[in-house]
Amino acid sequence: MNNMQRRVFLKSAGLGLAGTAIFPRLGRSETSIIQDVQSNADITSRPNVLIFMTDQQRGDTVLPEARMKAQTPVLDEFRKSAVTFTNAYCPSPHCCPSRATFFTGLYPTEHGVWNNVNVPNALTRGLKPEVRPWSLDLAESGYRLLFSGKWHVSNYQMPADFGWSQVYPAGNRKTGMQGPAEQERLATARGWETLRKNASLDPKVGLRKPGEIIRPGYNQYIHYGSNENPFSDAAVVEQAIEMMTRATQENDPWVLYAGTLGPHDPYMPPARFLDLYKDLPIGLPASFQDKMLDKPALYRRTRDRFAQLSENEHKEAIRHYLAFCSYEDYLFGRLLAALKRTGQYDNTIIVYLSDHGDYAGEHGLWTKGLPSFRSAYNIPALVSHPHLPTAVRGTICDAFVTLTDFGPTIMEWTRTRCSTKFSGRSLTPLLQGRQPTDWRDFICFQSNGNETYGIQRSIQTEQWKFVYNAFDYDELYDLKNDPHQMINLATDPKFKAVVKMLYTRMWQFAYAHQDQLTDTYITTALATYGPGIAWLNE
Repeated sequence: MNNMQRRVFLKSAGLGLAGTAIFPRLGRSETSIIQDVQSNADITSRPNVLIFMTDQQRGDTVLPEARMKAQTPVLDEFRKSAVTFTNAYCPSPHCCPSRATFFTGLYPTEHGVWNNVNVPNALTRGLKPEVRPWSLDLAESGYRLLFSGKWHVSNYQMPADFGWSQVYPAGNRKTGMQGPAEQERLATARGWETLRKNASLDPKVGLRKPGEIIRPGYNQYIHYGSNENPFSDAAVVEQAIEMMTRATQENDPWVLYAGTLGPHDPYMPPARFLDLYKDLPIGLPASFQDKMLDKPALYRRTRDRFAQLSENEHKEAIRHYLAFCSYEDYLFGRLLAALKRTGQYDNTIIVYLSDHGDYAGEHGLWTKGLPSFRSAYNIPALVSHPHLPTAVRGTICDAFVTLTDFGPTIMEWTRTRCSTKFSGRSLTPLLQGRQPTDWRDFICFQSNGNETYGIQRSIQTEQWKFVYNAFDYDELYDLKNDPHQMINLATDPKFKAVVKMLYTRMWQFAYAHQDQLTDTYITTALATYGPGIAWLNE
């Protein structure tokens, strides 16, 4: 094993099941990585922070030797001086709740964002009033906050409300939008108007375009293609570089968030990035032929949406998706080049991550949704700091990490006094190569549905993935023996004790994080073991 691939193996300790002790909150007593290295480096100023967040990128697209590894020369080089997390996850496979989690360090039950905040039937349209994003503490401590790109956290709270100077696309503006009722009315009217103008009927036989998915009564959808500036991501990065360059000329430390929209569907990378894959064989996932007969019916209905595509079209979609990841790598490289050109690289914390993943053909599925498979939740996460210990540079860490952890980490590394209580915890010990005895040994996920409502809670350990589907029957997968989640064991009597154990841990997590699933009515409270099991003896 070479130096770049050596691992920081963090075998999680067996944790108890009592209340909030499952996920200790960050305390000011935790040792700062900055303080740890002060004896080895002369740090005369607080570090800058660069955050690059893509949209809908699978974690394995950046991992060496992974089946879905994209061509990412910038990240491959960056990894040599960073720590790569293989088990980093979003709390919900959807843009808005996951982004809200990143900016608050809280889970959806706590921050209140559940699905797309812009759609007519949104469950909520923004953060709970009492929620305070960590950016406010950074701004109040003297950091200049620069925001370019996708927000998608709230429909009425803008980045500027939380201390950011929004340089692109909307400028530095604060709230002033309509109230919730008016937002709903406008979104509904906008939705019907879009359908009236763009809804299509069945085309004539044989006229379906390559990559097209026919949806009578909806607007046309082309799954993949090519665009020289998809989603205007190049403009996001250009504006970010311009603002970063300007800020560098002043003395205040800065935090720059660049949020691109790629590699989100439809997969439309520039042609030159598609050319990188033109001579490479593209295979289908091992689970592609899974009919999902032992899984919720909604999973099969979702799969049916993509069944129009031929196997060759699925392969082409994978090629386009990987090419899009390569394009995002190129854009990230432009930011790193600007950092070096302005002399800021050696004083900047750099974070590369995404909001959620993509099925990319697994089980015949694409994009993201309720099907609770790892590829929708697992995200890339690479972190560097100018003063990382030499021993951890270029290492891979297998510990369970969530989007709740990045706020606490940034607060600690920037030495910012924080008034926020986080549900995540600082990654500092992992980034120092230390093995905390109390690090989490499982991870939980929360979803109340993606536009079409469907309550779902799930838990994953090193071996097991359990899914409580309030709209259908449950799922249990043995990840060691069935990593592709092909065989649902939830109804097998041999695994009754495992199901009960995972229900217990899941409900204890729910209690610790203010979950609202406490309804007890006979036809709506359908869990095999209800929340009260968290306090019952075995």
